[in-house]
Amino acid sequence: MSLTEAPKRSPERDAFYTKLNDKNFSALWTVLNNLITPTPKSECQPHRWEFDPARELLMEAGNLITAKEAERRVLILENPGMRGQSRITTSLYAGLQLVLPGEVAPAHRHSQSALRFVMEGSGACTAVDGERTYMEVGDFVITPPNAWHDHGNESNDPMIWMDGLDIPMLSFFDASFAEGLGEDTQALTKPNGDSQARYGANLLPVDFERTGLSSPLFNYPYTRTREALEVMQRHDEWDPCHGLKMRYINPLDGGSAMPTISPFVQLLPKGFKTASYRSTDATVFTVVEGSGTTTIGDTTYHWKPKDIVVIPSWCPVVHQAHEDAVLFSFSDRVTQQKLGIWREQRSAD
Repeated sequence: MSLTEAPKRSPERDAFYTKLNDKNFSALWTVLNNLITPTPKSECQPHRWEFDPARELLMEAGNLITAKEAERRVLILENPGMRGQSRITTSLYAGLQLVLPGEVAPAHRHSQSALRFVMEGSGACTAVDGERTYMEVGDFVITPPNAWHDHGNESNDPMIWMDGLDIPMLSFFDASFAEGLGEDTQALTKPNGDSQARYGANLLPVDFERTGLSSPLFNYPYTRTREALEVMQRHDEWDPCHGLKMRYINPLDGGSAMPTISPFVQLLPKGFKTASYRSTDATVFTVVEGSGTTTIGDTTYHWKPKDIVVIPSWCPVVHQAHEDAVLFSFSDRVTQQKLGIWREQRSAD
C-alpha cells in the first residue's frame, strides 16, 4: 500500500480500534502516514527575532530579577510553531542571556552541551572546569557536558550572549542531569589562556589522553575567525549556496567542536546572492556584521547585526547580502551525520 493512501473508515473498524485502545494498542495503518512521511514534517517554523526589542526586554528583566536569583537570566527564543516547549528547533534550545556589571551567574553543571555566542559587551568572563576566559563580541564559547561553569561581569557595561543547547535532544533520550556547585564561582586551577596554549597552536601535550568528545578549546575568539575569513576572501572563491562558510572544529580530530551541535561561520560579500539550498538540519543563525535578506520558502526576512533567524528542516533558503556580511550559525548536523540521516539539496541537484 502506498504511504500516501489512508485506509477507509467503517463502523466495524472503528469498534475494533476502540478495543485496541482499551488494551493500549493502536493500529499502525491508521497512523503510518504521519509516522513515516515522504519528506520532513515539522512544527518548527521560520522566524526572525530582532535584537533591539529583545535587548529592551532583557534590560527590563535585569531590573526585575538578579542573575543569582534566576540562576541564569535568559529569555528563551521560542519557535512560534512550538510555543511552551522551550525550543527554537525540534532538537535545539536557544536563549539570550544578560549579565549586568558586578553580577555572577552561579556555578553549575549539566549533561547538556552548551554554546555561547557573544552579542554585546566586552570584558565579562566565563569559567569552565577551572579555567577563565574573557569574552568579546563574536566569540564562540563552549561549555562541554558535565563541565562546571559560571559567568561573571567585571566590566562597566551589560554583557549579552546567545545560548545554544541540546536540551530537547537530551530530553528525548531522558538523559538530563544537573547540579549546582553551592558556590557562586568555582576554584580556578589553570591560568588564563591555558587551553589556547595547549591545543590552539597546532600543538598537543605529548602524553595527552582524550577524556571527552568536545573540543578542548572552549573559546574561539572572533578576532582570529574574522582574520581567517578576510584572508580567504582574497582568493575570490565562493560556494554558490554558502559564499565562504567554515565550520568550527575540534583540533584533536577535525570533527565538530561539539558532540551534538555543529557551529559554523560564513562570509557573504556585498551583492552576493546564494543559490537555493536546503538540508535536514534546522539551523539558527545570527548576524555578526552587515545586512541583507534571507528568503525561506515564500517568506523574506530583512536582517541587520545581532538579529536571529531560524531556518526549519528541508526548507529552501536563499541569502542575499546588501553589504559584506558575517553570519554565525548552529544546527544538529553533526548528530544527524553520526546517525547517517543528514541530507542536503542544492538548487543544481
